[in-house]
Amino acid sequence: MGIVLSLSMLMLMIPVLLNLLLFRYPWLNYVFALGAIGVLVVRLLDKYDGDNTRIKRLYRISTVSAICYCLSAYFKFSAELHFFPYATGYDWLGFLMAGAALQIYTAFVIGYIEKKEMKKKMKNRN
Repeated sequence: MGIVLSLSMLMLMIPVLLNLLLFRYPWLNYVFALGAIGVLVVRLLDKYDGDNTRIKRLYRISTVSAICYCLSAYFKFSAELHFFPYATGYDWLGFLMAGAALQIYTAFVIGYIEKKEMKKKMKNRN
């Protein structure tokens, strides 16, 4: 799962970087959308089996971040096809940044809580 998630994240970030550097190729939207779907699939299949409700909530938040990536891909295509009359063409960046912020938050906090839980278990053993 980790390899698929890493590859999907690269498929998200490379088209974004090229788009922000003003390299506009139509196939980059498809790579971005495929990466967003890959992240969503990994997040939906990644389950937490422990008892800690906070970590369960954080796993759900990481799934919401993957949904934000998919919404970003939708807005990226809708800007190209002019679905919305008042779209600026960069509306997709809002959902991308929201998903990235949630992803960063959950990555750090899950690691912190698991480390804290491990210390607690080690202390209870002694």
